[in-house]
Amino acid sequence: MKLAIQFGVSTYTSSNEDWASALTYAVEAERLGIDSAWTAETWGYDGATPLAYLAAKTTRIRLGTGILQVGTRTPALTAMTAMALASLSGDRFLLGLGVSGPQVIEGWHGVRFARPLQRLRETVEIVRQVTRGERLVYHGEAYQIPLPEGEGKALTSSVPARPGLPVYLATLGPKSLELTGELADGWLGTSFIPEHASLFFDPIAAGAAQAGRTIADLDLQVAAGVVAFSDDVESLIVPRKPGLAFTLGAMGSRRHNFYNDVYRRAGYADVALVVQDLWFKKQREAAASRIPDELILKTNLIGTENMVRERLRAHRRAGVNTLQVDPAGQTLDERLATLARLVELVKEINAEP
Repeated sequence: MKLAIQFGVSTYTSSNEDWASALTYAVEAERLGIDSAWTAETWGYDGATPLAYLAAKTTRIRLGTGILQVGTRTPALTAMTAMALASLSGDRFLLGLGVSGPQVIEGWHGVRFARPLQRLRETVEIVRQVTRGERLVYHGEAYQIPLPEGEGKALTSSVPARPGLPVYLATLGPKSLELTGELADGWLGTSFIPEHASLFFDPIAAGAAQAGRTIADLDLQVAAGVVAFSDDVESLIVPRKPGLAFTLGAMGSRRHNFYNDVYRRAGYADVALVVQDLWFKKQREAAASRIPDELILKTNLIGTENMVRERLRAHRRAGVNTLQVDPAGQTLDERLATLARLVELVKEINAEP
């Protein structure tokens, strides 16, 4: 297994502008051997610009968008951004794409959340045409390029082709997971519990088989949550509950919360529905209190060193290739110490037969 981190400052607080610390963290992570750094794109900073900054300050670590929101850019602009970042970074760039959700797409961008899966498919296909250096002609359900009966003509990118540029998809539903297996080079998974890996990996494998390949052809990357070591396990569990309650309650509308749906399919329907209901009633503390300890332990790498070691083994047994982690710590040095400790544990697990 490999390790990945997130790069950026908080998008939820206007006071956090400490890019210097974020850069130091990423540079030190590169020194520790971390494989990749990813930027988030919600309703704060975009996912591409920070990577251009990081590309200039690093030499080895791979740089990924986790994710660019499909529907907010034209597919051609997405391809242009990807090729620029690949060029700037010496081909260390990984293009992560996802559909986001109606709250952000409609509420922030003012774009209809229409046919998201079809848009995702067509975006990947168009991006691949552009990065292969082909003349861009595409007739899909969501995109017609060039526009018919218009003044435009089919163009070829004016910069060198990058046919091997990796595309990762952040998907959660069965159909979108099949699409990932069919089209993508990698998967960016969230709400992942290794004991329920089949919920994700079976449809990815089915999609891969339709394309004449196997799931082994994809880099399966999952968000493994917070990393924290302590013998006082309870002190690590309680602070994590509000975050999971936010995911179940706030990351979507009542109709569309893809994260909530995943936990329901994993056997936590009662918890997911109650927490969501309490959240919408603005009973945030009550919502957090309904999160079971077990769920926090299964979705983070926290506890004693032996506990963390066992969770790493669980991910490895499930078939995960890359763990994206968030090391805990009050200071930058503490976070890096936690990350270094995890790096050694992963080396130990990777050496096991």
